[in-house]
Amino acid sequence: MDDAKSIWSLWQSMLETFQPCFTRGGWVRFAQWVTGMVLCDEEHTITQCLTSCAAEDRWRVIEHFAEYGSWDRPTVERQLERLVSVEAPQTWGGYRVVALDDTKEHRNSPEVWGTCTFHESSARSPNRAETVRAHNWVVLGSLTPGRPWDYTPLASRLYFRKRQLPVGETFRTKTELAVELFQQADDQSPQPILAVFDGAYAHKTVLGPLLAPPSGGRPIPFVTRLRKDARLYAPVDSRKSSRGGRPRKWGRRLPAPQEHGQWKTPWIQGRAYLYGRLRKFRCRRLECHWMVTGPDTPVEVYAFWVEGYEKPWYLVASAHDLTPAQVVTVFAARFRQEDGFRDHKQRLGMEECRAWTKEPVLRTFQVQIVAQALLRLMPRKLAQTRRHAWWTPPPWNLEKRYPSLLDVRRLLWRHREKFSHFMLRLEKFAKPPQAHFPCGRATTRAA
Repeated sequence: MDDAKSIWSLWQSMLETFQPCFTRGGWVRFAQWVTGMVLCDEEHTITQCLTSCAAEDRWRVIEHFAEYGSWDRPTVERQLERLVSVEAPQTWGGYRVVALDDTKEHRNSPEVWGTCTFHESSARSPNRAETVRAHNWVVLGSLTPGRPWDYTPLASRLYFRKRQLPVGETFRTKTELAVELFQQADDQSPQPILAVFDGAYAHKTVLGPLLAPPSGGRPIPFVTRLRKDARLYAPVDSRKSSRGGRPRKWGRRLPAPQEHGQWKTPWIQGRAYLYGRLRKFRCRRLECHWMVTGPDTPVEVYAFWVEGYEKPWYLVASAHDLTPAQVVTVFAARFRQEDGFRDHKQRLGMEECRAWTKEPVLRTFQVQIVAQALLRLMPRKLAQTRRHAWWTPPPWNLEKRYPSLLDVRRLLWRHREKFSHFMLRLEKFAKPPQAHFPCGRATTRAA
């Protein structure tokens, strides 16, 4: 019982940070929903979430809360970012690293609000049809350094195709949503952030606002993948041309990344922790100007040959204070977000939401993000408060070095019965405090 109380106190302490985002009763519904999402091991609908914690009689209340309750999603996102910055305050190279990518949430019915049709390449999903109905989410998360790195989701935006935009919604591109998420994370972070993302977002519409924020904020450095045929240029020659005319914006054209053998720079040898183990690499670094970032912003372009990979990695970074080992390490750590998407789908039921209107669709995804973030932060709190190890490698995998999200859930599942009692006690908090009158009845006083 004491063990269940100590674990519940850690869990509740994280949930209590979201009290300012809701009313008294709303926070209790939110806490019950998030906890039920974690304790549920089957379909992650509201009914199953409440059944897992023996609160079936609250089904109608939670359903009404998911549809009509007072809910400020931006405030919940900001509060989650504050919680992550407090519980996982590590910086890396002077930056707080954040990663961004998009993921699809497949739907079988066209009646679900916000679904769009998307083309799936047969190479990525050979067992699915080429055209699928899905929700497309742009997700931002925090990357905490370590071996391995740890990923914690922070915020998300739902993207609609322009031709399939729901009535009353405003069309926004993925790049606009990405810039909004990066700037929101930078506003909440006291340290400068480092944006890490795939080459699909390496466009002027993303890099321009990051390097030169329109609101006058601090620039956001980035690390991303580079096309093998990217246009690279040398700095402009400061000497005046004898021919006169308009001054040049770009210097001479440099060899593309796929022709890095022609770069007049030395090879750099090093080692970095990439994809689960320490690997050797060699690279060439070129300081130049990139067509996408413009003639006024110098960048560092890299061509990496990594041990265990047959093809080179082409990367570009605007953070000039990072070493080659740091650049390749942080880009490889971006794959931890893909692991987060896998856990979101397999452990928290990303594709099991049954909602037919706007608010339950958006709120369910945010509840799942909060649940995953708390599960990621729970091992840190357990390590700070417990003298003995709460987790050991399983007999079938003795080489396992760190607990997974499923291991944290199993710890909570052991105390599911006790957690259900603790959650029922939260019902008392939902009721407003009763006014106390000495005579047993309210009295009025004339003005």
